[in-house]
Amino acid sequence: MSGLREARLDDATEIARLSGELGYPATASEIATRLTALLDDPAHRISVVETAGVLLGWIAVECRMTLESGERAEIVGLVVGEEARRQGVGRMLIDDAEAWARALGFATLVVRSNVLRDASHAFYRRQGYVHRKTQHVYAKALDAVD
Repeated sequence: MSGLREARLDDATEIARLSGELGYPATASEIATRLTALLDDPAHRISVVETAGVLLGWIAVECRMTLESGERAEIVGLVVGEEARRQGVGRMLIDDAEAWARALGFATLVVRSNVLRDASHAFYRRQGYVHRKTQHVYAKALDAVD
């Protein structure tokens, strides 16, 4: 039986494994560093679904203030392992994220999804999410500061 719970620092190895499945490689050490910064931050919630000590999926949600649109809650990461898809794991994680955002007083939860991830788009639509816009994301590497 699968169980939903908040993430813990000792989930780093499994979160790294799942993240790698989706094309976001990270070491357990890197994930542990990030978890250390995020787990006690009230603006973030990271939840996992596990069964028999194996993580089936994780979700990360944050609330943040933006100058142009005020406060908002956003799913900033959601991964369900290949073997656990279409078994209700994603729904459990989404339900948890929505409950957390509601409890903080948010009326809307936003999620961004890579335009190439058609299966993810279909999943979000099945959960009641509505496509609002398509955008381009630009990045620039910055020189290290001495």
